Formats: sequence, C-alpha cells, structure tokens
Amino acid sequence: MAELATIARPYAEALFKASAADLSGTTAWLDELAAIAGNAQLLQFAEGPKVTSNQVFDLIVGVAKSKLPTAAQNFLRAVIDNGRLSALPEVATQFRAHVNAQSGTADAVVYSAFDIDAAALADVKTALEKRFGRKLNVSVALQPELIGGIRVVVGDEVLDTSVKARLDQMKVALTA
Repeated sequence: MAELATIARPYAEALFKASAADLSGTTAWLDELAAIAGNAQLLQFAEGPKVTSNQVFDLIVGVAKSKLPTAAQNFLRAVIDNGRLSALPEVATQFRAHVNAQSGTADAVVYSAFDIDAAALADVKTALEKRFGRKLNVSVALQPELIGGIRVVVGDEVLDTSVKARLDQMKVALTA
C-alpha cells in the first residue's frame, strides 16, 4: 500500500492547502467520496475500457447523498481524469491526518461488542482524552467477537479492555 500512499500524498496536500477556509466541509464531502470510491464494483466499472471519465463522474455524483460543491466536483474530475480513483480513500486518510495535525486532535475508533449510547460515549471520550493526552474524534464500530468491554485504536496505539483480550491473556498464562 506504500504506492497508494505515495500517489495520494500530493492530492491530500494540495486539497488541504486549497481548502484551508473550510476544512470541516471539505472533510465531509471527501469522506463521502472516499466511501463511494472504496466500492470494488465501482472501481471495476471505472477501469472498463469503454467507460469514459464523464460516465464515472456522473455515476459518483449520482450516488453521492449530498450535492457536491464546485470544489468537490473539480477535485473529483481531476482524480478521475488522472486515473487515481482507487487512491481516493487514501487521499481522505491523509487529508484527515493534515487536519488533525493542524487542530491538535486525533481520530479514535472505539470497537465494542454492543451499541454505546451517547452519554456513555461522552464519558468514554473524556476518559480517553485524559489517557491519550489530546482531543479525540471518536467513532464507534461494532465487533461482537469482543464479547464485552471495548478496544480503542488511536493512530498506532491500542487500548484493549475487552473480555476477549482478557480471555486470550488467561489462555497464554495457563498454557505457558
């Protein structure tokens, strides 16, 4: 994946510089485009020999939930015309890293076996911000195999308090 990261870097940096006035709005439409571009069927369609870049553009704009601003449309056209649609999810990742670095925040994914209500998530976020020493943008993903507890990933740091992790630790201790 180093190749995709290398391809995505100039797009992410240019977009970050160009959208300095509205980073949150750009993040929203870029995340939406990245989710669409991550679809394997779309990428297969886009790589078809008889498919034009206008057809790919029209399909993506048609699938998008919200109306894309002019900047988003221009960016999408540039990505499609240069054959870099497959790199769009990585562009979004690198763009978010630039935004986080500027604002002093980090993205955190909380994996849980069960849904977490808003009040509990706010408490978890407060505790995690204290633990990691920075503001966090928290998102929740369900992983029923955790059995209970949570697993938190912030960048390359992992905090695993799940029942599954504790059972794995007990298994190692008993078999050692």
